[in-house]
Amino acid sequence: MRMFLAVLLLAFSGLSHAAIKTQEIPYQSADGTKLIGYYAYDDAIKGPRPGVVVVHEWWGLNDYTKRRARDLAGLGYSALAIDMYGNGKNTEHPKDAMAFMQAATQDSAASSARFQAGLDLLKKQAQTDPNKVAAIGYCFGGAVVLNAARQGMPLAGVVSFHGALATKTPATPGSVKAKVLVEHGALDSMVTPDNVAAFKAEMDKAGADYKFVSLDGAKHGFSNPDADRLSHGDHGGPDIGYNKAADEKSWADMQAFFKKIFS
Repeated sequence: MRMFLAVLLLAFSGLSHAAIKTQEIPYQSADGTKLIGYYAYDDAIKGPRPGVVVVHEWWGLNDYTKRRARDLAGLGYSALAIDMYGNGKNTEHPKDAMAFMQAATQDSAASSARFQAGLDLLKKQAQTDPNKVAAIGYCFGGAVVLNAARQGMPLAGVVSFHGALATKTPATPGSVKAKVLVEHGALDSMVTPDNVAAFKAEMDKAGADYKFVSLDGAKHGFSNPDADRLSHGDHGGPDIGYNKAADEKSWADMQAFFKKIFS
């Protein structure tokens, strides 16, 4: 009996050391912009595993984005929430968010370089299999990962959650190497039906392997539990809202997508 209890205690002791490990990693883009990555992985898993880049909403690298990196780590991935604004800055004010986003996107080459710097950082982590890497993005981040796919970056797949679909640099035939999953809110007032139609036509013309999911009853920002709070206030928030069903459905779709592309 005493031996059994000792073995049981040892087993539980081992389990207590298994946890999601996180750390902030400073890095920089090719133009010298100082960036801060938030890295997460499960230390109970031994050896390299598929990696996922996480790109934030227009609010910046905030707690929600970091939570998504931890969620992915809990699923067994090596996850890095990257910084597209510099110095990890973030805000809850729409005017500031708009200014941050416009500054980050005014030079498409610089924006691509920042994404590439984050992708390179993830690949360098010991827990990452550099041959199996994908990217997900929310809102502004959705546009970032879709543009990465349009440019033919070496990704197994990309997932856009309520992301912007319009682009100044559309895909060309054969340019999209990554598989693409778009999770879109059917009530998203920020992405017009014309944007949706143009995106599908673009992907069809490019010969992309993509899936477009329209989620009934979901508005822009449907995956973020803070969306309802952020849509109100004296600043006059954007037309966004959380939708639990759409959040859970889109996350399940992503998991099935990753199992397929990483199999």
